[in-house]
Amino acid sequence: MITFEEAKDILSKYGQEHILKYYDEISDSEKSDLLKQIETIDFSVLEALKNDKDITAERGEFAPLGAVTVKDIEKNSSEYSKSGIEAIKAGKIAAVLLAGGQGTRLGFDKPKGMFNVGITKELYIFQCLINNLMDIVNLTGVWIPLYIMTSEKNNADTVEFFKKKNYFGYNSSYINFFIQDMAPSVDYNGKIYMENKAKISLSPNGNGGWFSSIVRAGLLEDIREKGIEWLNVFAVDNVLQRIADPLFIGAMINSGLQSGGKVVSKAAPEERVGVLCLEDGQPSIVEYYEMTHEMRTLLDENGELAYKYGVILNYLFNVDKLESLLKDKLPIHIVEKKIPYIDENGNHVSPEAPNGYKFEELVLDMIHMQDSCLAYEVIRNKEFAPIKNATGVDSVESARELLKENGVQL
Repeated sequence: MITFEEAKDILSKYGQEHILKYYDEISDSEKSDLLKQIETIDFSVLEALKNDKDITAERGEFAPLGAVTVKDIEKNSSEYSKSGIEAIKAGKIAAVLLAGGQGTRLGFDKPKGMFNVGITKELYIFQCLINNLMDIVNLTGVWIPLYIMTSEKNNADTVEFFKKKNYFGYNSSYINFFIQDMAPSVDYNGKIYMENKAKISLSPNGNGGWFSSIVRAGLLEDIREKGIEWLNVFAVDNVLQRIADPLFIGAMINSGLQSGGKVVSKAAPEERVGVLCLEDGQPSIVEYYEMTHEMRTLLDENGELAYKYGVILNYLFNVDKLESLLKDKLPIHIVEKKIPYIDENGNHVSPEAPNGYKFEELVLDMIHMQDSCLAYEVIRNKEFAPIKNATGVDSVESARELLKENGVQL
């Protein structure tokens, strides 16, 4: 761990000496924790403040992107399945679960994956996902390495929960947990906020920060040693999604493209989902709020929506390409937020309006930095049951109905 003097040197380089203002007042263990924070923070993200803060203004020219459709997949299923199963049996596939969030919007102050969607029995979100992955283990006879990204806030709870539940029957030697990198929160002048006298205000570095977090955790060596070539990245909140899906893997490998994303046909032009598309000729994702009315309603030659393929955060990435992206560095997105902090007198403040910025890397940019991306259409009712709200659209209620529809006993 760095010394106090080394910490001072780091902070002076970035004009953040105020972080040590209360150093003499805090306990020895708090001093140790604060020095550890200073040592591990990537202060280079602050350089992004020197650039234009309006990231959305920098978007390029969008165009629709076609997909391997459900009909295409049915037609080529045996070919795709054969290639996918071969890759799994050769140990070329691993899965990465993004599980850093809490269940706050569900009224549940624990890791979101610990939420029980069962009605007459216990059935946790984590359990649903492991069950889905076990389908592929049972099909291929191969344990698939699973890397689970947590956050500083929920790591201990998540790891303990998996141990307590005996990993829901999964072989624990194939599971690795890692903590998502954190980025500092700053005021409008670029000064880092303090959460309290001994703790810097930090937030997760966005859904595109998962690979840099894997590297920082030392797990890239593990991936390389195992001979893994493809990482299937997916989010915690979709309880129906298929993980390490041989059909998806086979279609991806047979296509010769660099990456792939599972998509669903939009239910309506106004559905609030990001759409896989082209941006300046490169694969990309256009968010719902970035689409004009004309884009949302544009029809193709078949009379269907031109921008119709909504992303469900289930991607396949090539490990070699991901390593090259690390060298190029993902763009940093600067997001205006309400950030609790202590003022110059050490008093805690909970702002009612945005008062600063957080820094995020986005999966959107990981896609856009690829030369190509296969849009792979899945059947919505079979693979898309997101749990974002307690009730209503994309909720616990709607996910339960879809689980029952797919034969899952609750």
